[in-house]
Amino acid sequence: MDIQLKRGMLDICVLSALLREDSYGYKIIKDLQPFVAISESTLYPILRRLEGAGALNVYSAEHNGRLRKYYAITPVGRERIQEFLNEWKGMLAIYEYIEGEMKNHD
Repeated sequence: MDIQLKRGMLDICVLSALLREDSYGYKIIKDLQPFVAISESTLYPILRRLEGAGALNVYSAEHNGRLRKYYAITPVGRERIQEFLNEWKGMLAIYEYIEGEMKNHD
């Protein structure tokens, strides 16, 4: 898979993991595990990039006597997910066309 395409998909996966509730790094990795393999060394640069783009807010909260960094999706992040979904509708149509042509010519 093209590295830029994969990078964009990982960004959207991370944003989607935050739709239900604010979360922290380790939990985001666990939530994504059934769908995509992502390591801490991959996740944290994504989180920083998304924060810089205004797609996430970051705050700290105490958990078991220690501060934990939490991530919250912003309206910009939600908009990025919607844009992704809209773009993939078109990509899916192209995929289905190509797949159909391959089946018709086998």
